[in-house]
Amino acid sequence: MASILIIEDSPDLAFGLRNNLEFEGHDVEVIADGSHGLTAARTTRPDLIILDLMIPGIDGYRVLKTLREDGFMTPVLILSARGEEADKVRGFRMGADDYVTKPFGLLELIARVDALLRRSGPAEKADERHEILRFGNLTIDPGAQMVFRNDEPISLRPREFDLLMALVHRRGKVVSRLELLREVWGHRAAISTRTVDAHIAELRRKIEPDPAAPSFIATVMKSGYRFDS
Repeated sequence: MASILIIEDSPDLAFGLRNNLEFEGHDVEVIADGSHGLTAARTTRPDLIILDLMIPGIDGYRVLKTLREDGFMTPVLILSARGEEADKVRGFRMGADDYVTKPFGLLELIARVDALLRRSGPAEKADERHEILRFGNLTIDPGAQMVFRNDEPISLRPREFDLLMALVHRRGKVVSRLELLREVWGHRAAISTRTVDAHIAELRRKIEPDPAAPSFIATVMKSGYRFDS
């Protein structure tokens, strides 16, 4: 069972989410505005936050930005009627782990919640937990889910770390966007592959010496991405 904080001002939507997530066995708290939602996140430290962007008081972007600046690594799933690519990219760059556009399918949302909770937990394979990976000035500790560049730690979100590991495990091979969506997000092919591109751009910004001329994550035109070591 996980603790989930929902910051959503629509009573009907919040009620439906709460009922269904509690039916799945989770402990759910609902807050209707940004200011109190931020306080609840700091106080209760939930396992997952479902965050609407257009909420009273402090908007969702500011809630997310404040949490990340405070060092909170809790997975955040944005729930919003704002479906433009620029809104999604902004959310990911501020530290969101997933972005769901309203209206949405309830079963899909629950699947995304499960995927986020699963991926923010401990690594599953014992051999992967203890192997330290080194690629030039880049060091990856899968067990601690930490990445270092020139021995300096890099702050990666759980989704970014999973994306990096999906590429590293296939280093030297091209991985399509659809493969990455299925492995990292657990989505079917119908989900937009732009989600992958936005996360790759942010991952490059963090791990590459020069994101404009990446040394590790190469783009293979019309095919996907490849981790070069």
